[in-house]
Amino acid sequence: MSTPAPDSPKSGSTSMRYFFVWAIGLVLGIIATVMIGNALRARQDPLPKAVMTVQKFHMGVLKRNLEQNRCAATDTIPNLQTLRRMGDDLEAAFPELAKDDRFVKHASDFRKVIDASLASPPMNCEGVKQTIAMIGDQCKACHDDFNK
Repeated sequence: MSTPAPDSPKSGSTSMRYFFVWAIGLVLGIIATVMIGNALRARQDPLPKAVMTVQKFHMGVLKRNLEQNRCAATDTIPNLQTLRRMGDDLEAAFPELAKDDRFVKHASDFRKVIDASLASPPMNCEGVKQTIAMIGDQCKACHDDFNK
């Protein structure tokens, strides 16, 4: 008598198992990658971006006010004051750059321009336009040196 051959696994079910394990591995790999990316992003210091975002916002308000012919000191001074306060945080926001004398000079010059504008606020649109240009020149000088 001959013994019956052992049941051999069906090749279709084996390939489905491999595909299922591969798909699970792929999904878990994607989830792990996203989690690691989020953890690395959470470790980044948000201060530099926040300082630049606030400054950009207030420069934008000054420019919109100029376009809308809203150039009274009451429309201008609050934005200049906020820009000045944010200027105090430049070295703290960029500790690596704060070691560079050029950056310290740029930050100081930025504060100087705003201090002068606050000491003698622009009273008309031409004055606001000049103030925006002087602040923008200070921003551009720093960005030209450090955003390469």
